[in-house]
Amino acid sequence: MEKVNIFWFRRDLRIDDNHGLFQALNAGLPVVPVFIFDPAILAQFPDPNDARLTFIHRCLTDLDCEFRKFNSSLQVYVSSPEVVFGQLASKYPIHSVFTNTDYEPASILRDQKVAQILLNKGIGFHSFKDQIIFHQNEVVKADGSPYTVFTPYSKKWKEKLASHPIPVYESEKHLYSLKHLSSDYFPELTEIGYQLQDRSFPEKKFDSILVENYAKTRDFPAENGTSKLGVHLRFGTISIRKLTQFAQMHSEVFLNELIWRNFYMDILWHFPHVVEKSFKTAYDFIPWLNNESEFERWCTGQTGYPLVDAGMRELNETGYMHNRVRMVVASFLTKHLLIDWRWGEAYFASKLLDYELASNNGGWQWASGSGCDAAPYFRVFSPDLQTKKFDHDFKYIRKWVPEYGTSSYPKPMVDHAFARNRAIETYRKALK
Repeated sequence: MEKVNIFWFRRDLRIDDNHGLFQALNAGLPVVPVFIFDPAILAQFPDPNDARLTFIHRCLTDLDCEFRKFNSSLQVYVSSPEVVFGQLASKYPIHSVFTNTDYEPASILRDQKVAQILLNKGIGFHSFKDQIIFHQNEVVKADGSPYTVFTPYSKKWKEKLASHPIPVYESEKHLYSLKHLSSDYFPELTEIGYQLQDRSFPEKKFDSILVENYAKTRDFPAENGTSKLGVHLRFGTISIRKLTQFAQMHSEVFLNELIWRNFYMDILWHFPHVVEKSFKTAYDFIPWLNNESEFERWCTGQTGYPLVDAGMRELNETGYMHNRVRMVVASFLTKHLLIDWRWGEAYFASKLLDYELASNNGGWQWASGSGCDAAPYFRVFSPDLQTKKFDHDFKYIRKWVPEYGTSSYPKPMVDHAFARNRAIETYRKALK
């Protein structure tokens, strides 16, 4: 039987400009495309109605349809990768497994285990940079140490980009290298414990007019001023390389947002302790109040601060929250209520369609003051001032908090001036 290569889809659910897929298709052997529903990852999605599983399933269905045009099909498995690759090695004479690199600590450990299992069977394991433009030690200081402040990082990032043109991998033009495969098992969501949701998702289109106006509109949650491409970046249904080239042509402000994403990926890779602990270790000694009933009011959008409540209700209903509002609600939880940023981070992780560990962790640590390049601990967002600046006509608030201004809307659960002073004093004492 002829040897084959495997391409393992993960956070790269597309056929175009897919680096690892391109390398697999051009390695000289037929390619078997594989996706694995890993129970360890599914355990992070306890809600059977989680829309992210619907999104993934639709992406997999689209991939399978494309592969069928080449007399192939996506091979979908539900088990741990270690078990699946054992099964694949029994089914096919595998030369090598190709995939794209992941940077989360748990994913790194998983890939090390899989690589060792394959090595023991005489099978190669090759991973490629695909999620971000630069990775690992590609953007570091002159002495080789990692950047921990965004501005100098972004300057070095842009300098490197200017001297390293972005490659494009035309994987979509090489699908004839797929192995001919009859239709194999393709599970329905119900078979793995989830319900298919009847809902729409943001389009994966590059809107030049929106991006050109991005600097002017991005802070106003009532406006259609952001790309909403986060979910597509999260699951790799669009190419970061193509999006970066697009941003270069249309908006440096938009490009900076992509660099922030790259920055947080690099922080996670260099400092994996941030998954569970503060980047600045002194912040792990802040005596959080962690009042569960107050946390519940924050979660359900019943704080009495309309911009905070609008954001939380938007998140709960849609799986999305405007970035400016994300900063406000995160500041409110950590500073006004003195609730551990990890509680908020976990709640966002359970709700956001575009949840990405590096960016979510980085954003929450920034809001709490514990992260790299963080705002000083004494900076406490005023929800009222943020409303006046960015939703002065209450258009966003009235969409999500229709009872605002009536007797049924709760009074503020904490006074801003009191909460600000309490937070500053609490932080000051803990950080002595």
